[in-house]
Amino acid sequence: MRKYKPVKEKKVTFDLSEWSKVEQRAASVCMKTGTYIKRIAVYGIINFIDLKEVAPLNSALRSIANNINQLAKKANEINSIYQGDIENLKKEYSDICHILNQYLLGLQSAGA
Repeated sequence: MRKYKPVKEKKVTFDLSEWSKVEQRAASVCMKTGTYIKRIAVYGIINFIDLKEVAPLNSALRSIANNINQLAKKANEINSIYQGDIENLKKEYSDICHILNQYLLGLQSAGA
């Protein structure tokens, strides 16, 4: 037997100029109008951060993480790796993540 989440449906009427504003605001945060209306009604604010500029960096981080995993796998297979190499990888990865977080915090504070 399926369990359904109880919901409440409500019809809201907008005039054309109001609806146009709602559509524009929803588009500005890349949301569907229904989702936008619901989130604004429930939370009162929508924080939107455009991460298109960060996408290449995020992709590079995934590649680095994949390389680290491959190194760890190889190290486990041959039971030999230098501790200094591991610490260096961890530090560099941590530095990149820190820089990315600082950038995102800057975007968030600029948008507020």
